[in-house]
Amino acid sequence: MRGDLEAVFRRDYALVAGVAARVLGSPAQADDVAQEVFLSFARSSPAAVPADQARGWLCVAASHTALNALRSGRRRTAREDSAATRDAALAPASAPDVADGVVLREDRARVRAALARLPRAQATALVLRHSGLSYAEVAAALHLSPTSVGTTVRRAESALREELTR
Repeated sequence: MRGDLEAVFRRDYALVAGVAARVLGSPAQADDVAQEVFLSFARSSPAAVPADQARGWLCVAASHTALNALRSGRRRTAREDSAATRDAALAPASAPDVADGVVLREDRARVRAALARLPRAQATALVLRHSGLSYAEVAAALHLSPTSVGTTVRRAESALREELTR
């Protein structure tokens, strides 16, 4: 077990769960992914993942694990979807109506499906950048130059737009 695990966990858990949530759209699934990622980190040696590189490693691992979950079709169960629809129907009148909620969920599902079809490097760079990591942090995590990250993110955004217009 790594000696730095607790400090890294406290510092980076929210970021790791946030990366996964951006891909999956489900806080519960994001927590599952974050737990998997931190278990992998706990099993890693400090030589393989030095503490100063942990944040990038964790974010890349979260992105890959979440994309794998998305690609393998692990989604919320039909029961959870019907519960979400029921909860939306019971919401106060000031909340969006059920139709708006359904449309929003369908739009998000389309974006997630399109993201899952992108090449892994593009999808990962896009997710990390939109999770708040700087170009330098994404570059360090993916072992790229910051310029390459910018190019990769732009290509990913273009490919995502193209996927969504199909």
